[in-house]
Amino acid sequence: MNRINRYIICLLFVAVAFTACHHEKNYMPKPRGYFRIDLPEKQYVSVDTVERYRFECPNYAVITNDPYSPDEKNWVNINMNPFKASIHLTHKEVKGNLSDYLEDVHLMLTKHLQKASGIRDSLIINDEHKVYGMLIEMDGSTVATPLQFYLTDSTHNFVRGALYFNFLPNNDSMQPVINYIRQDIDQIIRTFEWK
Repeated sequence: MNRINRYIICLLFVAVAFTACHHEKNYMPKPRGYFRIDLPEKQYVSVDTVERYRFECPNYAVITNDPYSPDEKNWVNINMNPFKASIHLTHKEVKGNLSDYLEDVHLMLTKHLQKASGIRDSLIINDEHKVYGMLIEMDGSTVATPLQFYLTDSTHNFVRGALYFNFLPNNDSMQPVINYIRQDIDQIIRTFEWK
């Protein structure tokens, strides 16, 4: 009987091996899946607590002064806690040195060029509120800041904004969140006014 039991076990093992190795002829690999991200409904509130400018931002954002520059009262962080992201806004006074600030923006962009697979820019022109600038979008899975912008009135004020995530992002998987925050940045720019 011992020999028969071994024979049966051996036959079962072979049968399992053959059925486990069965391949479909039209096998299609499944695309890589990512966690579902729930995006809050869009609602905006006015931010009028900064001395030199005002704007609207999403109601889920928390505005704080930049902890690394406590003396700069016009530097703020728009913390988007549900996404572990922040938009850093820095303000500089223009005193005939606008070209220096623009050069700084381009210098910071060149630091990201080696990680970026593509860059798109859009001009910002709002004659009514004298807000001019550019929005820069950078593609690439490891770009540190996928969205940047600057705004100026050309004579007195210059604001630079940059989106950062508080973790090492894979921008390919974060693209729905980046697109969602892009709408918020569009609202910030559209409602931006100098005081």
